[in-house]
Amino acid sequence: MAKTSCDTCVYYVYDETDETYYCEVDMDEDDVARIMQGHYRECPYYQPDDEYAVVKHQM
Repeated sequence: MAKTSCDTCVYYVYDETDETYYCEVDMDEDDVARIMQGHYRECPYYQPDDEYAVVKHQM
């Protein structure tokens, strides 16, 4: 399902209260159903968590 691992996605964040990771993408019910049913070959919301992308852009 995922384009790459959720561990490297900017939307995959750690919740200290629950001590677990969550996907923080704001999806509607239809998108959640499509993902759960496997209609996507890769996650359409994946964004790499690249801290250096801004720096590379500024150079």
